[in-house]
Amino acid sequence: MFGKWTTHRTADGVRIPGTWRHAFIHNGDHHFLTDLFIYADGLVDCWELVTVEEFEEKLRTGRVATSLPEGGKASADRLAEWKFSEPQSWLTPELLVAEVRDTIDQLNGRPDSTGRCLAAVDAFFADRTEQNLAAVRAAFLAVPGPQRRYALGSMDHENRPLRILVAGPGNRTCLPSDGTVTQEDYDSALAHVEERAPRTAERVTRVPSDGPATPHAPAVKLYHSSPTRPVDGPGKLGLRHDYPAPITVADTDYPSAAHAYWALLVAEPETRNVIATAETATAARKLAAAAPRREGWEHVRTAVMTHLLRAKYDQHPELAEILLATDGATLIYDDMNSTFWGDNAGQGRNWSGRLLELVRSELRARRAGILGV
Repeated sequence: MFGKWTTHRTADGVRIPGTWRHAFIHNGDHHFLTDLFIYADGLVDCWELVTVEEFEEKLRTGRVATSLPEGGKASADRLAEWKFSEPQSWLTPELLVAEVRDTIDQLNGRPDSTGRCLAAVDAFFADRTEQNLAAVRAAFLAVPGPQRRYALGSMDHENRPLRILVAGPGNRTCLPSDGTVTQEDYDSALAHVEERAPRTAERVTRVPSDGPATPHAPAVKLYHSSPTRPVDGPGKLGLRHDYPAPITVADTDYPSAAHAYWALLVAEPETRNVIATAETATAARKLAAAAPRREGWEHVRTAVMTHLLRAKYDQHPELAEILLATDGATLIYDDMNSTFWGDNAGQGRNWSGRLLELVRSELRARRAGILGV
């Protein structure tokens, strides 16, 4: 289980809360004991920041290990090395993923699987239909195995009534020690669960003037790529600056927003023209890197990129729809060539992602008719 330890990372200037647990990373012939960090925006740090879906893939392939081999080599960085002898693991890939998803809900103040189970119980007692009882069973089984024992309290006996309610008369619960459920057991469990005390008292919360705090939307990663031609339905690829979506800025045509950025960076007009017609954005970047830059470029580059991105999404409504479809997500922009523009596993400033979020907000404001943006 994830503990109560707290941590955070900063994305787009926003503090993203998180927590962690120990885990083993399988790399080469070693299992490395490390810290597995999980954040409210749905990213997991297991030697790199990944989405929950990518984390599931790492579990599937054994990169994040839940089974430990007899005699396998293991180490804790700068602390110790050893070999496994009669190793036992209480985790499975399915259980760990379920815990990760629950933790993301908890970090966002949303009901986790246990909370959803208890909500289903409340719905059943409000309307005791077989359909609602079936919903209780489904929600109970969706709670990670070890956590089912703590839904109503911290001890097995406190949770036995819920297990009996789910099992029903004549059946056995998920714990063999409970035995077969009798009608008397079931009636007693019904009364106990219905009369349970509220788990938490209602709290008075202060709501900010511009609206209540909202949960962290799942982050969206825009992976490093080098697209060379447009594709049908580009999806998130279309949000890359180097995606070949031609734009016109100040009466000059550019094959992509990246071409325009690199052309405007250089001091020599002749070189700008060469860059503007480069075959790929990668070629444009290399040409710009070899040319003298405009004086003070570092002080204006975010304004230039913002202008170019506005042009891109104004001139390509289909790409604007893709950007808007990211909703309120933090946009994590991979850029292997820049810690200024890219996130780079949490070590960069992610200005590309931040500006895309700004343009996304402007597009929404325009649609809402606010300030004529």
